[in-house]
Amino acid sequence: MALIRSAKKAIRVSLRKKAYNDRRQKTMKDTLREVRDVLAAKGSAEAKKLLPRAYKAIDKAAKRGVIKKNAAARKKSRLAQAIKKMK
Repeated sequence: MALIRSAKKAIRVSLRKKAYNDRRQKTMKDTLREVRDVLAAKGSAEAKKLLPRAYKAIDKAAKRGVIKKNAAARKKSRLAQAIKKMK
């Protein structure tokens, strides 16, 4: 346990940031899962409508540092490839 007041504050701040980051990552993963489920069930037309929402979630996660820039690009690319492949 931290003894110094600034260390205690740093712990509080890091817990708050962790909550935001966890929420951002969960949103991103849920959106990607939703797109993949729709892609598997209904086809590429429905999944293509959800693509902007998935891109937005991925970009926000990358912007906040939850995932790295190249990981975001890779996720977006693979998602677009999967939709294109299903056509």
